[in-house]
Amino acid sequence: MWLPVAGLPPRLTLTAFTGAGRSCILGSGAARRKDVLARNRRGLSDFHPQLLPNLGFGDSPSWVSKCRLEPRRYITSPRLAETLVRVLRENREKTCQLFLECNPGPGILTQALLETGARVIALESDRTFIPHLESLGKNLNGKLEVVHCDFFKLDPTDYGTVKPPIMISKMLFQNLGIQALPWSKGIPLKVMGIFPIKNERRTLWKLLHDLYSCTSIYRYGRIELNMFISEKQYQKLMANPKNPNLYQALSVLWQVACEIKLLHMEPWSSFDIYTQNGQLEKPKSRESLEEIQQNLCLVQLTPRRNLFTDNLTPVNYDVFFHMLKQCFMKRNAKLIDHLHSLSPVDAMDILKKTKKKEKMKITNLYPRDFKQLFETIECSKDYTCKWLYDDFMDDRIV
Repeated sequence: MWLPVAGLPPRLTLTAFTGAGRSCILGSGAARRKDVLARNRRGLSDFHPQLLPNLGFGDSPSWVSKCRLEPRRYITSPRLAETLVRVLRENREKTCQLFLECNPGPGILTQALLETGARVIALESDRTFIPHLESLGKNLNGKLEVVHCDFFKLDPTDYGTVKPPIMISKMLFQNLGIQALPWSKGIPLKVMGIFPIKNERRTLWKLLHDLYSCTSIYRYGRIELNMFISEKQYQKLMANPKNPNLYQALSVLWQVACEIKLLHMEPWSSFDIYTQNGQLEKPKSRESLEEIQQNLCLVQLTPRRNLFTDNLTPVNYDVFFHMLKQCFMKRNAKLIDHLHSLSPVDAMDILKKTKKKEKMKITNLYPRDFKQLFETIECSKDYTCKWLYDDFMDDRIV
């Protein structure tokens, strides 16, 4: 059985542990393809995991936030806020009454949530809105807490000296008194917000790494996200072999990790955009008609209880990520060709165990098929090294 890894920086867990039966995994001792022939002459058991230097607070470079607030979308319509509260209540677990709202701005949705009796933690990155948000919590007996914090910049990779609105989630949650729940239990809290106008894709990748490694907010359990994202990005998130042009590694990883529901769609024009210091931004003439007319989708992302198994864990998830990135870099290739380049394990044996055809293309596999493929290779018993990888794929986002 797997256990969440604690006490190590999130990107070092793979180099510290290999897990039973994994003498060779990505990031600790996986074979680079260019070295395989030479290594095979003396056996791949020569590879051993090495613990990288611990990059703690004292050793990391000083990183002080230069917070330049980007334009953000805000909910300013009471009608929209009432609609969202109704949708959220229909889908809310009765045991979870705690909402973490990201950048609530003028607090229209905040007030609507409070009126339902929910407890709300408002994480606001713009100081201009904080006095008004704090005034909403008067005489509510602690139902509302306001923190100067940017949810989308929690737990920076190169943290050193950190100051608000940049924060470390562990310290934030401790100060708020939020307790962790086991992965098999319920939802400890629900996050509500709107993805940044820019870098939606990068934010989705960052959250994926946190989810699969059980770090950052997911250290506290199966945190549920209720986020507005662009319609185009939602279509990519839900893509599968039926729409291959949109299908990608990001689609597979989110669908494997979470139950995904579309709760609501709202025109882009329903949201106001504020710039620095809470100033309302006027529409620009250069904005295309297509951008203004597109919808934002409120998407609920609930981590699956059965995401982790004996063969897919918070320790080896990076290998799964790498497998998918490599597959979708050559999306028109046949599965058999990918198997030869991904692993020294007998490709025909893998096909037999997964009941897949030799000529099947990689884009014909559904997300559950990719997970099955990964676990089948991981549980192969007769191979010391199970994975091959290319250096250039390590930090690539596809």
